[in-house]
Amino acid sequence: MMAAVRLLAALAAFAVVLGDQTSHVSISHGRAPAVHQPRPHPVPHQSQRPTYGPQPHPTRPSYRPQPTYPPRPTYTPRPTYPPRPTYTPRPTYPTTPAYGVQPHAPSGYGSDVPACAAASGKPWCLEDEEYPMYEIQGAAEQNADKLLSLYADVADLNTELSVDLPGYYKEETYLCPSETAYVRPLRAVNSDGKWRFIVNGIKVHYETLTQTTRLEECLKEGYACPLVPECYESKCLQKSIYHRFLVYDPYDKYFPFAIETFKLPASCGCLLGASTLDH
Repeated sequence: MMAAVRLLAALAAFAVVLGDQTSHVSISHGRAPAVHQPRPHPVPHQSQRPTYGPQPHPTRPSYRPQPTYPPRPTYTPRPTYPPRPTYTPRPTYPTTPAYGVQPHAPSGYGSDVPACAAASGKPWCLEDEEYPMYEIQGAAEQNADKLLSLYADVADLNTELSVDLPGYYKEETYLCPSETAYVRPLRAVNSDGKWRFIVNGIKVHYETLTQTTRLEECLKEGYACPLVPECYESKCLQKSIYHRFLVYDPYDKYFPFAIETFKLPASCGCLLGASTLDH
């Protein structure tokens, strides 16, 4: 019996030694199966235990440094301006229209007879080498809207009733020879006896402005009417109409266009009893 107790004690001591090397301890009583128990963790030393609660704060600096700023200028410089003139100069205005400077004043304008009419002696020109096409075109482009509105007033004129009939029109017959033509004059003498530029062949907004009139001139004005017996006094008489044209004034700087009236030959008639009109 004692031997069994001693054997059991030896086994227990051996188990303790073996338990130091493993995490479990097995204890067996006789033939009973061994009981494995976990090995308790070693208790840390007092100096190794974690401390809980408020921790001491790090020491704060004794002062707070101020931020650094760039130095402020001692004054604010004022902007510099150019010196004001002692007087206000007057604006300069062009002496010619802005739409085209003419190298010289146009000849044959107003009371002057142009070169195109010097040879023919007629009060109109169908061809004119001095016609200011460039100046009229420039003025038309700058005043297109107003010009087109003015042109519409003369674009479709009916001159049928504008014939300047003599006082004795009841005795009039058409027996005298004449020459008729439909023309587009470039210059003509208006009803006041002044030469004017007539707007013709000018393009405005893809539209060409033209003014056409009918001219009928007597070939034997003042002569006796053909086929009339000599016992009757007769005379070939030139008749005229007053036609309105859109004209260009090169001296008008603001709106150089206007509508003026022109007296043009319209027909040739034969007047019987012509002595009554000699005075």
